[in-house]
Amino acid sequence: MTHQLDSFNESAVLHHLKHYLPAQAPLKDFIHHNTLHAFQDRPFYEALRHASSVFGYKTLLSLDDYRHNYASGRISKTALTSAIEKRHGAAHVKDWLPKTLEKAYDQTWVTRIGGLRAAWKRKFDIDPDLTVQPILFRTVCSYLDQGISIWNFPTQVNSFLASVRELERNARTSFFKTRRAQEFLKNESIQITDLLKIVVGDSTLFEQYLFDQQFAHQGWSGMVSTLEDHPEWLTDRRPISLKDFILFELLLEIDAMDVKFGEIWAPLSLKLKQIPLPLFDSIPTSEYSDVLEIWHDAYEWSFYNQFLAAIRQPASHKNNDTATYQAILCIDDRELSLRDYLEHESNLFSTYAAPGFFGVDFYFQPAGSQFFMKQAPAPAQPKHLIREEGEIKRTKDIHFSRFSHSAVFGWLLSQTVGFISAIKLASSIIHPSQTAAAASSFTHMHPEGQLSIEHQGLIDETSGLRIGYTIEEMADRMEALLKGMGLVNHFARIVYIVGHGASSMNNPHYAAYNCGACSGRPGSVNARVAAHMLNHSKVRSLLNQRGIMISDETHFIGALHDTTRDEIIYFDTQAADTSLHASAKIIFQKALDYNARERSRRFELVDSKRSPKKVHKQILKRSVSLFETRPELNHATNALCIIGRRSLTNRLFLDRRAFANSYDYSIDKDGSILAALIKPIGPVCGGINLEYFFSRVDNHRLGAGTKLPHNVMGLIGVANGTDGDLRPGLPKQMIEFHDPVRLMVVVEQYPPLILKAIQSDPSTNEWYANEWIHLVAVEPETHQLYLYKDNSFTLMKIQQQPIVSDFEGIQSALVQSSDNLTISIIK
Repeated sequence: MTHQLDSFNESAVLHHLKHYLPAQAPLKDFIHHNTLHAFQDRPFYEALRHASSVFGYKTLLSLDDYRHNYASGRISKTALTSAIEKRHGAAHVKDWLPKTLEKAYDQTWVTRIGGLRAAWKRKFDIDPDLTVQPILFRTVCSYLDQGISIWNFPTQVNSFLASVRELERNARTSFFKTRRAQEFLKNESIQITDLLKIVVGDSTLFEQYLFDQQFAHQGWSGMVSTLEDHPEWLTDRRPISLKDFILFELLLEIDAMDVKFGEIWAPLSLKLKQIPLPLFDSIPTSEYSDVLEIWHDAYEWSFYNQFLAAIRQPASHKNNDTATYQAILCIDDRELSLRDYLEHESNLFSTYAAPGFFGVDFYFQPAGSQFFMKQAPAPAQPKHLIREEGEIKRTKDIHFSRFSHSAVFGWLLSQTVGFISAIKLASSIIHPSQTAAAASSFTHMHPEGQLSIEHQGLIDETSGLRIGYTIEEMADRMEALLKGMGLVNHFARIVYIVGHGASSMNNPHYAAYNCGACSGRPGSVNARVAAHMLNHSKVRSLLNQRGIMISDETHFIGALHDTTRDEIIYFDTQAADTSLHASAKIIFQKALDYNARERSRRFELVDSKRSPKKVHKQILKRSVSLFETRPELNHATNALCIIGRRSLTNRLFLDRRAFANSYDYSIDKDGSILAALIKPIGPVCGGINLEYFFSRVDNHRLGAGTKLPHNVMGLIGVANGTDGDLRPGLPKQMIEFHDPVRLMVVVEQYPPLILKAIQSDPSTNEWYANEWIHLVAVEPETHQLYLYKDNSFTLMKIQQQPIVSDFEGIQSALVQSSDNLTISIIK
C-alpha cells in the first residue's frame, strides 16, 4: 500500500473533526443546542440520513413506534395520506399506504464510523481502548477538575500536554509502560502526523482513523473541543486543545502496542485487505428511509393540525387600558401556563413575555465571590458587570467545610456532627426538607443585597468590564425590551418582571432547568436590574421622549418564579402600593397552586385529583426529596413558539407545549423589531426543541441515558461509572414524556415582512429553509395561515375543526390523564 504522507493536512482535519464533535458546555453552563448542528446546512431529512449512516445515530422513531401511534389514533389517517401526497403525489397514495402500514423492512444498518479501527481486533487481536481509555479519561478529568477532587492536578502549566510532560518528569511513576512512548512525550516538537505514521501508516487513512478514534469517546472529545474554543466556560480555567488530547491518546496507543508486540509491529494499513468506505461519501436513499420520513411527517402534522385549527379562529384583541397589574415573564414554555392562570384568576391581570434576561446582558459577581456568572444568552459577549454589595450573611453548613477533608478535623466531625447528620438524613427520607445540599434558585442572589446597577465611572481591573450601566444604556435596553413586547403605553399601577429558575436536591443537570437566556442560571438578577432601570426617573424621561409613556403612578417589581417548587419571591417592594401588592400576591399564589397541579399529572406519587392547594404542598415536599430523579420535567413536550399579541393564545389551552414571545405587529411597520426578536428563536427555542428531539429518539448515543448510574466528573459532565465516557445530551428522566416533534414557529405579521426579517440573516434563514424548524405566518387582519417552504410563503388550508372546551373541563381532563391533551379553545 503506497504512503502519501503529504496528503494529510493536520490543521484542516482537526477543524473538520471539531465541526462534528458534540458541542455541549460544562454542567454549570448547560446550554441547549441542536445536537446535529454539524449537519444544519443540509435539509432536515437529508441531514438525518447522513448522521445515521456515518455515525450510527438513531434519528427518528422506529417503524413499530409510528405504526403503534397510528393504531392508537395519535397519527391520523388524514395526516398520513397528506404526507404521502406531498412526497409522491395523490396518484401514488394507494401504492404507498401498504408500504407504510404493513410492509416488513430490514431495520438494521451498517454505520461507517469505527470501521477502520475495528481492524485492531480483527487483525491484531487487541483492543487498545481497553487499556488506553481508563488512563486517558482519568488524566484529562483530573486536569480539568473544577472542585470535586480533594487534591488538584499536581502540575498546571500553559497547556494540558505541557502539564503531563511536567508531571512525567517529576513523578516516580510514568503514564507509560514502555520506553518509546516516554521518549516521544519528551519530544516537544512531536506532531500528530509523526505518530499516525507509526499507528496507521497510510496518510490517506489518517483522517478517518482520527474520526474513529475520537468518536469512540465523543463525550470527552467534544468537551475538550468545546473548552478549547470557550475556556471562559470553566470557572477555574484549564488550557487544553483537541490536538494535545489526541497526541496523548496516540502515545497511549503506541504504548499499548509496544507492551503487546514490542517496538516492531506493522501499522494498521498494512493489514487491511480492503479500505473501508470513506465516512462522508454520498448516502444512498432507500424505500425504508422514505417510509420513516413519511411517518414522521404524519406524526408531526397530526399535532400541528390541532393547533392550527385552533389558532386560525379570529379573536378580538383586548386592550389592557384597565389592567391593575401587568406581569412580564420569560418566553419559556413553563411560564405560559402560569400566565394563563394569572389571567384566569383575575381580570385585573394582563401578561407579556420576553426572553428571560429582559434585555440586560451582563456578568454577575455575588458578594464574597471572586468569580463572575454570565447572565445573558450564550452567544452574547457582555461588556458590563453587576456586583452584589453589602454585608451578606449566607447560611453555612459545617459538613461542607474544606476542613472536613483533613485527618484530625475530619475525624472529629465524623464522631460528633456526623451522628447529627445521620439523624437528619434518616429524617429527610420520611420528611423531605430544604437543606444546605439542595440547589435553590432563591439563593442565587440575596434579596437584600445592593446591586451596582448605575455606572459611576468604575471599571473592573481584572476583566475590563464596566461596572453598571449609564442612563443612556439603560434607556436603550428598556426601549428595546418594551417595544419588542408591544408594551409602550397604558402601563398598570404595578408591573411585575418575573424571572425564573429551579431548585434541585439531586440533579447534575440543574443548570438545564434554569433560564436558557441567562446561560443556565436563574433570572432573578436580570429581573431586579430591569425593574430598577424602569423605576429610574431619568430613564423614564428618556423613554417618554421615545414614545414610551410611563406614568409616575406605575411601579416595577422584580420577582423570581421557582418552576420546580412553583413559588415566587419579590424584590425591592418598598416603594410599591402595599395594599395593591398584597392583593397581587394572593392572585399569584392561587395561580401557582393551579400551575403545580397541572404539572403534577405526570408525577407518579402525587394525587392530582386533590385540591390545587393540597397538591402544591406535595410538590413542595417532592422538590427537596433526595431520591427524586424527576424534580420537574423541564421543557418536555415543547413543540411550538408563538410570536404575537396575547389575543393569539389567551383563549387556547396549549398543554405546556409552547414558548410565547409577546409582539405587536402594529408598532413594527418595517419589521425591524421582528428581525431582532426572531434571530435568537432558532438557536434558543430551536436548540431546546432539537436537543429534546434527538435525546428522545436515541437516548443511548445522542442522550445521556438514565441518570441513576451517573457519576459527576470534575463538575463538568456526567459518566457511567468512574471510567466511562462523558454523556452528552439529556438523561432519560427529562425526555421520557417528550414527543419528538420539530418546533413550529408561528408569527403574527404580514408574510412579506417575515420574509424580510428571516432572509436578511443567512444563519437565521437556514433554520427555516432547511426545515429544522417549521414557520407559519398568521396574517393579522384576515387570520389566514401561510406556511414557509422553499423560501416563500404558501396559503394553508386546514380541514380540521378545533376542539372547544371550558376551563373546568380542561382541569378535569388534566387530573384524569398523564398523556398529552388535545390543543383546544377555551370558551
